[in-house]
Amino acid sequence: MVHEFEGKTEREAIDLAAAELGLARDEFDVEIVESQSGGIFKKGRVVIRVHTRDAHAEGRRSERPRAARSEDDVVRVPRAVAEPVPADEFEAQVVDFTKTVVEKMGYDCSVSVLFREPLKLGLKIDSEHASILIGKKGKNLDAIQLLANVYAGKLGREDTRIIVDSENYRIRREESLVRMAYETAETVRRTRNSVLLEPMNPFERRIVHTTLNDIVDIETKSEGEGLYKQVRVLWKGLRR
Repeated sequence: MVHEFEGKTEREAIDLAAAELGLARDEFDVEIVESQSGGIFKKGRVVIRVHTRDAHAEGRRSERPRAARSEDDVVRVPRAVAEPVPADEFEAQVVDFTKTVVEKMGYDCSVSVLFREPLKLGLKIDSEHASILIGKKGKNLDAIQLLANVYAGKLGREDTRIIVDSENYRIRREESLVRMAYETAETVRRTRNSVLLEPMNPFERRIVHTTLNDIVDIETKSEGEGLYKQVRVLWKGLRR
């Protein structure tokens, strides 16, 4: 299900969503729809869209102890694990499934555990064909990740998010998006014209929104329909 919440800051909107839905922070996904920093005479405004799983999955989660909320829910570099070998049957099944998917695509690879966090499992694909598996702007990697998450759901683990990476693409992409966001903000401030960025998935859009959220004369909003939307970066004095 999808819900929208509004607060003066992103954290306030997320806390409101968690309280109203009765969920822990790691039990739902957040997409920032609009972000406006506050000023001396104007309050900040952040609109988020909350995506929750189906009722059956939520019912199962409610029976489990809730994990503590993360201090930084936007950009976190996963810690490396000492043992990349699957620790249990679920991890082994997801690793084997991901390896099979890549091999069905026609590419040899090895898949190992990259990191483990509460309700989150990271997988690493090593292959001579990593650039193909990653694809343009990571779309092939996103597709593999989507399949891995669907499979995890079929194993009864809808509440566990699977993150698939190769050649540290996601970290490099994250750093690139932060740089692009700051450069775009400078362009908007200099020209007073809005800039519409390339289509991005929800995670990438959120990085841009959060990066620019504290810049007082810049605001951002998502535009478009579907999974891949665009972020518009605007100067606050711009008449629209």
